Amino acid sequence: MLHSISYILFTVLFMGQIFRIMSYDRAANERNAIQGLKVLDKSLKWHRLDDGVMGGQSETLHSFDGVLNFSGHINCNGGGFTSIRSAIPGGLSSDATGVRVTYVGDGKTYKVLFSDGNKSAFGPSRRSPSWQTDLPTKEGIEETTTISFESLTPSLQGGPVDTDAKLDPTQIQEMGFMLSLKLSSGKPNPVETYGSGIFPFSLKIKNIEPVSGDCSAETFAT
Repeated sequence: MLHSISYILFTVLFMGQIFRIMSYDRAANERNAIQGLKVLDKSLKWHRLDDGVMGGQSETLHSFDGVLNFSGHINCNGGGFTSIRSAIPGGLSSDATGVRVTYVGDGKTYKVLFSDGNKSAFGPSRRSPSWQTDLPTKEGIEETTTISFESLTPSLQGGPVDTDAKLDPTQIQEMGFMLSLKLSSGKPNPVETYGSGIFPFSLKIKNIEPVSGDCSAETFAT
């Protein structure tokens, strides 16, 4: 009897996850992208990509009011990440060595992502890696961080990978911000800088600008 009940519960949960995967409309998210901030005078348009793509229940509620607001809630039941992403038409200049980001966080550790913009694919045809770094925040404190491209970790399917590939700034066609249960190293994001169960989050991005020349990673309150 207990076995039958457990099987029924498992089936219901599994079918619910399958339904969420099938109903997650990534294309609609991209069509409804929100314009906000610029890089090299190129307007950025941000769409959300949450764990609903794999059946999760987390949700991003992003907006722009002079500041890019990346907020929403994480649901650790069957998922654990939210993100916003924007295309960078034409990529960055060849002499770009990093980016400088000004933001106000909530004490959580986020990630900054860069990629060539190709969509994810499983198996041997999966895309080239995204390049990631952690973005620790202090609650309510405005900070500016310089991110060196040389410091980024290549990642595929949510984990770091060994690769001979190099990040070419002219091929950076997409940038994003993510809150995830995993850090860029692939290790768990601690409860203290992530959360547990169902919880809200908020990151306000005030400015993004490319950096050229000597690009030493640094963070300071502004």
